Amino acid sequence: MVDILIRDVDKNTARRLKEKAKAKGVSLSEAAREALAAYVGTSKESGRTGKEEAWAAADAFRKKIGKVSGDSTQIIREWRDNDEPYR
Repeated sequence: MVDILIRDVDKNTARRLKEKAKAKGVSLSEAAREALAAYVGTSKESGRTGKEEAWAAADAFRKKIGKVSGDSTQIIREWRDNDEPYR
């Protein structure tokens, strides 16, 4: 393990982190470690890192929306080529 000292943390950021730690029932240090791990793409809970985590999220999303039928090519071309001023 490595110790990291972070200086000049914004007061609002520190307050929000303390609130999240308290809500989860963990220490401020643990909440900071979790936030850093989430930021860099590692997760202690999943055991996955980087690409594995991204593919797992994509797979979960695919499972959630189910099978998509049809070809969206024509719809995408219509949206892309639409000259209406509100777009």
